[in-house]
Amino acid sequence: MNVEILITGDEIRSGAVIDKNSAHIAMKLEEAGFNVARHTCVGDNVDDLVLILQEIGSRSDAALVTGGLGPTSDDLTAQAAATSVGVDLVLNLQALHGIESYFKARNRKMSDSNKKQAMLPRGADLILNPVGTAPGFMLKIERCLFFFLPGVPFEMQRMFSDTVLTQLEQLRGSSREFNMVKTISTFGLTESATAERVSGISGMFPEITLGFRPKFPEIQIKLYGRGKDKKTLHQRMVKAAAAVMEEIGDNVFSEDEIPMEAVVGRLLLEKNATLAVAESCTGGLISHLLTNVPGSSGYFLFSGVTYSNEAKQKVLGVSSEVLEHYGAVHEKTAKEMAAGVRRIAESDFGLATSGIAGPDGGTDEKPVGTVCIGLATRRSTIGFRFFFPFNSRWRNKKIFAMKALDILRRELLT
Repeated sequence: MNVEILITGDEIRSGAVIDKNSAHIAMKLEEAGFNVARHTCVGDNVDDLVLILQEIGSRSDAALVTGGLGPTSDDLTAQAAATSVGVDLVLNLQALHGIESYFKARNRKMSDSNKKQAMLPRGADLILNPVGTAPGFMLKIERCLFFFLPGVPFEMQRMFSDTVLTQLEQLRGSSREFNMVKTISTFGLTESATAERVSGISGMFPEITLGFRPKFPEIQIKLYGRGKDKKTLHQRMVKAAAAVMEEIGDNVFSEDEIPMEAVVGRLLLEKNATLAVAESCTGGLISHLLTNVPGSSGYFLFSGVTYSNEAKQKVLGVSSEVLEHYGAVHEKTAKEMAAGVRRIAESDFGLATSGIAGPDGGTDEKPVGTVCIGLATRRSTIGFRFFFPFNSRWRNKKIFAMKALDILRRELLT
């Protein structure tokens, strides 16, 4: 059963407002086993709306439309739906009562313009809106059953879960297929290298489709499974995920969409270990990521953004000889920063970064994108140097932070 999604509104078409409705609807439909064939967006133009409604009506089984059901002159969806099937708009008394009740319950006066929202295509079935003023409706256009919902996300989501999903289940009948999605998060390989490593998986599991989603600086591998038997599909998904993780190896850091900082936090908690961080080029980003995880007070003790050489010396105790001879961006400097912050906080681990995020400041020896990372443990202190060829300061800071956390993750796993 093919379902389409149509988002309306000039604010979405122009990019002034980000479309979150499509993502929510598509995700919920896929989870319920429906095949989402297309996403379409059109502006507030009656002719364009009529054309796309008739086009979808000729090829799809069901469609969800959001937006254009408000009280203003640019809310044209109901008129376009009526025109598509050659009927008039008529006052729906049940819809009008629902709008009046909404305002009455909030001790607010209803505007005359709100009556427009109760004007629905003749023959349409009402979809009540329990959390807003704009009622929705169902209407058959050619072979397709359309569900028209308001564009306000929390209103749309409530009406979708209360009414639309049940109606779609009834429309589908006994022909249900189950969909499953699995996300494996990786770091350290390019998208092309990741795809090459798992290129043989699809042949082993033909009922499962692999997709790749760059979510800088990580690469997510998505497994999409479809089948008529839920138990069998689940077993195949587990085997396919295991095969993917075997190919990717320790570049996998999560198989349940947990971000790197939360994975590191969980490992620290499991080991009853504490962490302190000293940052230069990342400017506090690592500390922000770590402390953005609920419960991070159980392992995160201290952070310092020691941006200048003076701060590295006075706060962390980095020796002047190292700074003069090697400079701020060097493995030896990063090692002394990590050891210093661990000593100050009396933590189990100290993590430090110093690098060149750009766009200026690079040299032939140390180009923009160079980062040095220090990791201090109770046993030893290690320094690393990496080069990431990005011209964006923000992307460099993000990948520097991610690499530092990944080094700590790997140490915790040993």
